[in-house]
Amino acid sequence: MQIINIGILAHVDAGKTSLTERLLYDTGAIDRLGSVEAGTTQTDTGDIERRRGITIRSAVAAFTVGDRRVNLIDTPGHSDFVAEVERALGVLDGAVLVLSAVEGVQPHTRVLMKILRALRLPTLIFVNKIDRVGARGDELVADIVRLLTPHVVPLGVVRGIGTPAAKFVRYGRRDPAFRAALSAVLAEHDDALLADLVEDRTPPPARLWAVLQEQTAAALVYPLVLGCALSGAGVAALLDGIRWLLPPAPAPEDRLRGRVFAIERGAGGDKVAYIRSYGGQLLVRQRVTVYRPESDGRIGTFDGQVSAVHVVGGSDEAPHHLTAGHIAQVRGLAEIRIGDQVGSPDGLSDQAYFARPSMETVVRARRARDAAALHAALVSLADQDPFISTRVSSDGQSSVLLYGEVQKEVIATTLADVYGLEAMFSPTQIVHLERPVTVGTAYEHIGNGFAATIGLRVEAAANGSGVLYRREVELGSLPLAFHKAIEESIRHTLEQGVHGWPVTDAVVTLTHCGYWSPTSVAGDFRDLTPLVLARALAMAGTRVYEPCHRFDLEVPLERLGPVTAQLALLGARIDETTGADTSWHITGEVPARLVYTFQQRLPGLSGGEGTWSSRPSGDRPVAGTPPTRHRTDGNPFDRAEYTRFLAQRTLATNRSTAGVTPASP
Repeated sequence: MQIINIGILAHVDAGKTSLTERLLYDTGAIDRLGSVEAGTTQTDTGDIERRRGITIRSAVAAFTVGDRRVNLIDTPGHSDFVAEVERALGVLDGAVLVLSAVEGVQPHTRVLMKILRALRLPTLIFVNKIDRVGARGDELVADIVRLLTPHVVPLGVVRGIGTPAAKFVRYGRRDPAFRAALSAVLAEHDDALLADLVEDRTPPPARLWAVLQEQTAAALVYPLVLGCALSGAGVAALLDGIRWLLPPAPAPEDRLRGRVFAIERGAGGDKVAYIRSYGGQLLVRQRVTVYRPESDGRIGTFDGQVSAVHVVGGSDEAPHHLTAGHIAQVRGLAEIRIGDQVGSPDGLSDQAYFARPSMETVVRARRARDAAALHAALVSLADQDPFISTRVSSDGQSSVLLYGEVQKEVIATTLADVYGLEAMFSPTQIVHLERPVTVGTAYEHIGNGFAATIGLRVEAAANGSGVLYRREVELGSLPLAFHKAIEESIRHTLEQGVHGWPVTDAVVTLTHCGYWSPTSVAGDFRDLTPLVLARALAMAGTRVYEPCHRFDLEVPLERLGPVTAQLALLGARIDETTGADTSWHITGEVPARLVYTFQQRLPGLSGGEGTWSSRPSGDRPVAGTPPTRHRTDGNPFDRAEYTRFLAQRTLATNRSTAGVTPASP
């Protein structure tokens, strides 16, 4: 039996969870249709998901259509949870992109389609809710061609659109109009078909269908079905597309390789990893090596033993035996993280499809005695969503990264419901970046409380290069553990620059080093490095940059003046303005902190007819006094403050070692 792993992707409220439910029901995987409103769906299993009626975590279900076994991953539609979508994209063989026939192409839809096209991931498009008042058919297909991709192949037409009786009628393969339209789309990528068109020859149906299969599998064209998940209209045609047009999982690899794309906590608090297998076998009690990409570009490893394997939708004969193409819940690997690979580092990647979170909030426990428990809970949540990236300061305050306010509300609810912790959140702020301006150097000789000599040089690197570390000293000039301590400390220190923001696009070079044997330990280098690096960075100076969004905007012809004036007032840069028959299309860049402000004003500026989409893209220097960020590193830019921080940390460590419980703050 063939296997295929597909994802359901959509803008929020397009109906993808309802579609998932319908697919499972129509294929016999479930015997009763669940409801998002009633909280009875198969894939939205969390209490928060059921109460809110939105998908927060990716969930996997399985069904069979014909001779094909389908693992279906239902992903979140809300843009605050794109991290879940990103992780799912790495394990998919194909996708179904869902749109609402009423709301049409939404901003997040455009972002998703752009990524699907860039990944060349075979995709079917399903237009849902054709039974709703205000549903559009041909007009929406035209929008899809204009805004998403010109290579769309509608497989049928809707009758009775916008009424409860709406249904999808498939074109016959021998239908002359369908064959002509299909030939025109497919000929753009097939010279033989193009020659037929030039010679006024219509290819036979079997040949057209074969080319449609080939081009869909190659992500050159996108078959489109219109329907209704609630009534089931069009779902049979979509299932046929999944069976016949999307390609199956690739042939099994020779050795064990599996990708972790999701993690949840079991009832006992243990980690449950969702692993998609590409080859080999994974069994209960098997010892495996796990590989992961580290921040410095290296590949880290650890070994572990699998305690349980449950294949999603597995057969009765082999429910605990993970093989190529399948997905399983795996227990026993306590150190496992999202993005890890089991068995092999081949193809290991930390590639990002979406921009990283650009907002941050400080989280405080309502009861001071819960500060440590709160941070532990946030660390646990970060296992399930690494982009949260929690950090804690010496005064007990924790901060988390966010995509949006809905994500903040979900974290607060999770802390209360799952961990019994009441949390208070500070107003969300935009996360900025710092880049070095010029060259800075610093040097410190053994003494002054550190049994280490360190010299560092900091200079600017090309945009997009990140943090580069180099040595001008011989590798053998220090024990390897000391070199490792310096490099790790450099990367940790650069998480908070002169103004407290992460430093990027910088080259840090180790120019001098020395140690006392046997007095020096790795901790001397780990603690001294921040002081030396801070001095070098302060000498180089840094400039603060704020994140920006690329925007696409359409407004009526007569509204161009007020709209562009408002964009200019907000500091936006307009790159291109293109006129059409009834509207202007405007593209450009705007600071991320002002996106929401403009979105709120657009309806009044455009008479309610403006459409806006934007996505994180790049940054720009901050004008005027740069904003600062609360520090959590003891502030190595102030030697006295940093020294007190180290002393307090040492005291706390000694108390912990001696079994003394520190007093509550």
